[in-house]
Amino acid sequence: MKNIIMKYYNRFDEWGRLDREPIEFQVNWHYLKKYLPLNGEILDNGAGPGKYSMRLANEGYRVTLTDLTPQLVEMAKDKANELKLEQNFNGFHVADATDLTILKDNQFDASLMLGPLYHLQEEAERVQAVNELYRVTKKGGIVFVAFMPRVRHILTSLMYPENWKPNNQMDNIDQFSQSGRFNHKEEGRFTGAYYFNIEEIKPFMEVNGFESLDLIGSNIGTLLSGDNWSYWRDKGSSEFEKVIRLLTEKANDPHVLGISSHLLYIGKKI
Repeated sequence: MKNIIMKYYNRFDEWGRLDREPIEFQVNWHYLKKYLPLNGEILDNGAGPGKYSMRLANEGYRVTLTDLTPQLVEMAKDKANELKLEQNFNGFHVADATDLTILKDNQFDASLMLGPLYHLQEEAERVQAVNELYRVTKKGGIVFVAFMPRVRHILTSLMYPENWKPNNQMDNIDQFSQSGRFNHKEEGRFTGAYYFNIEEIKPFMEVNGFESLDLIGSNIGTLLSGDNWSYWRDKGSSEFEKVIRLLTEKANDPHVLGISSHLLYIGKKI
């Protein structure tokens, strides 16, 4: 399954996705800045091509980048060189989030894991990844961990069933609702995924050694259609910025977490 997932991300433009859907990056960055220390060493674990890493490096943090996919690690290296940020990186490593033995204990002032839990379908693997994050983060260090909410994928499957086969059949949606596991029927699509029940996220992190600080909906704006976004953009930059500000302010409202395609957990190692 890991080879299939790596093949998918080799072809998928994750950097471009965050440009096409800027609300997710802007909301996450707002909360990163709220909770990050003013300086220090940061781990971006499962960083993909390094969109967040580059921003962190540009802000003066010392960044270590890891990802499962060699091609994306090389892409991140190239991007750092292109942006003249390589001096702020302590390393670019190909590594599985469940095995960070290349990194020392208690090394980082803050750690990001904004993707690996999407694709760890076994409970033992999810626990192992979080335990590794705990190990390499300093006591009192802040962690930012991304999750996908199960209820949102249920709704998405109901709205666009032919895009999410085999969830074009109610029996399969019911099964997904119980398991949280999603394996796309069509080759080359987003697959090998695991979606959390929202109410399970904080307890899962807390039992593995973290104090919960916040849980936000990174992209509650995915509820809006392309036409909706166009309407507000056409109103002008001032009006559009107000939309972004409102969605950012509402991101940690627990009543809207289920409509966001991604969630960001923020915690502290105790």
